[in-house]
Amino acid sequence: MLIDWFTVAAQVINFLILVWLLKRFLYRPILDAIDAREERIAAELADADTKRTEAQKERDEFQHKNEAFEQQRATLLSQATDEAKAERQRLLDEARAAADTLRAKRMQALTNDSHQLNQAIRRRTQTEVFAIARKALTDLATASLEERMAELFSCRLRALDGPAKEGFAKAIKGSSEPALVRSAFDLPAEPRAVVQAALNEALSAEIQVKFETAPDLVSGIELTTNGQKLAWSIADYLAELEQGVADLLKTQAKTEAGEPKPEQSASDHGT
Repeated sequence: MLIDWFTVAAQVINFLILVWLLKRFLYRPILDAIDAREERIAAELADADTKRTEAQKERDEFQHKNEAFEQQRATLLSQATDEAKAERQRLLDEARAAADTLRAKRMQALTNDSHQLNQAIRRRTQTEVFAIARKALTDLATASLEERMAELFSCRLRALDGPAKEGFAKAIKGSSEPALVRSAFDLPAEPRAVVQAALNEALSAEIQVKFETAPDLVSGIELTTNGQKLAWSIADYLAELEQGVADLLKTQAKTEAGEPKPEQSASDHGT
């Protein structure tokens, strides 16, 4: 069989031309379209990755801010709670202190009122008792009560000896003021002269004396000069009596406090 080489060469040329035409006008646009699509897809994927990264970054930032906000909120809430507790405690302390102060003032006022009432009752009782005693002694005695007190006080002045006498002598010499004689009543001229004479005799000198009235002495006489003091007063006897009665009442109160109450004793036996 004979081969027509011309026909073969023409077919080869035709095939090559067809391949070139397909490559030039068909495959290249398709390849270019595929490449463009791949590039677009790659760009979109890259853009998606960028956006995902940015979204993740924003999410992390938001979460961080949210955590910081929660921490700050918890801190502020804790601080506000502590401040509220501190303020509440301060107000309670102030209220308690104010209540204690008010209670103390009321107790002090009650104590003062009670003390003043006791003092008033005591003064009134002393006044009444001494007035009755003075009247009784005046009615029974041959001399007035003032003269008798002046005589008793003069006896005390004449009985001065030792350190007491030396103390009065130094005090009178060292004082530029006259000796002060205070009495619960206004001494008449004769009892004043008795006291003056007794003082001059006791200290062996002419002593200047100033007489004053002091109702708080309660029927008594008192000599004071430059820190030295000599006194005779019914109040002294009253003070001794009052102290004795007070000691007796204290002892009785302690005794009563130490005795168990009948109900308590019965309950103790029951248990």
